[in-house]
Amino acid sequence: MKASTERKIIRWLHIVLSIPVIGYIYGPVARIPNAAAAVQFVFFPLIVLSGLWLWKGHWVKKQL
Repeated sequence: MKASTERKIIRWLHIVLSIPVIGYIYGPVARIPNAAAAVQFVFFPLIVLSGLWLWKGHWVKKQL
């Protein structure tokens, strides 16, 4: 897979996973226990990891 394609996929993943976090902050998602847990323990960590990969992924690949 080309680096540009990988970056596009990870960027869109990052954007799409941010939608539930916006709902958690501004919407009623925080009042629904299962949805709140999913945002806190699944979506937000994945957003952080994808952001770090977009930022420092080239360095990690070089180290491996």
